[in-house]
Amino acid sequence: MSAASAPPTEQQVQEELMRLDAYRGQLNALVQQHQYLSASRADHQRAKESLEGLDRLGAEDPDLLIPVGGETFVRGRPTAGTRVLIGMGSGIVAELERPKVIELIAERLTKIDKASQDLEGQIRSLDERVQSLTRRLEAVTQGGAALDAGPSPSDDVGGD
Repeated sequence: MSAASAPPTEQQVQEELMRLDAYRGQLNALVQQHQYLSASRADHQRAKESLEGLDRLGAEDPDLLIPVGGETFVRGRPTAGTRVLIGMGSGIVAELERPKVIELIAERLTKIDKASQDLEGQIRSLDERVQSLTRRLEAVTQGGAALDAGPSPSDDVGGD
């Protein structure tokens, strides 16, 4: 009788269950990262649209409500040459012209979209592994079928 057709040992099943649990943990972490990227993208998109909208304001339009924190707002109106403060990372803030800030935000949106697409690919790949492993474990519990050779515990989904 070959090793491939022998029923899996209890230890092999336990190892596969631990691998499945690890995959599910990784999948959960990737989904959370994707949710964070989605929220960041929405925030950046709102900022870009707001800045673009400032250029369309006319004299007859009402003042804007500018949030200053703690559910507190100031009424105001930016002038045509008003510069914008933008976070550059590591606690650094730069004061730039609106068109440059819109350009920077557009670049950030592109990077966020790329990261999101890469993450979606990793999520799909890991989900396929989870589904495959789940099917193999269900086959073992339902009919005593052998676990076929699947991804090893050292497989790295992230690839980095």
